[in-house]
Amino acid sequence: MRPGTAWVSRTELRTDRLILRRWQERDLEPWAAVNADPEVREHLGEPLTRDQSDASVARFRDGFDLRGYGWWAVEERDTGDFVGSAGLDRVEDGLPFGGTEIGWRLARPAWGRGYATEAALAVLAYGFDTLALSEILAVATVTNIRSQAVMRRIGMTRDPEGDFDDPRAPEGPLRPNVLYRIADGAADRD
Repeated sequence: MRPGTAWVSRTELRTDRLILRRWQERDLEPWAAVNADPEVREHLGEPLTRDQSDASVARFRDGFDLRGYGWWAVEERDTGDFVGSAGLDRVEDGLPFGGTEIGWRLARPAWGRGYATEAALAVLAYGFDTLALSEILAVATVTNIRSQAVMRRIGMTRDPEGDFDDPRAPEGPLRPNVLYRIADGAADRD
């Protein structure tokens, strides 16, 4: 187990300040608010409707049921407040690479507090220690500087040869994407 991470169960992770857990009905409304926020969605595409947001939670639940991992709901340990999501998923079909991808999406009030980094480190540890993955990937639009900074903070390295135009995105700023990678053990090296 990596420092700073305590495992509660196969589907719940705890850090010093956060709990990453399975989705609950009480998460639907705050998750919809996150997905309706144009600033949160700036690098992801149009804001989602409530139905689209609820459907994403259904997919997250199905992923856990199918694989035993996926996207966790993230809450503050001290308050129980929902702050967003973080997790792992298989790279979608149609992209020029395959593997397992890490990601996060936080409500704007949670930005700038180190939560994305803290949650991502717990997810990386789970991916390497529990799932025995040899490598984890991350992608972001070229303009998503904040997410790229998190990727570097958790020990990921940009793979410029893997940068790509996302075929699912319309022409414009959401199409050019960067690819980051981390191999098991890379975060332990200093």
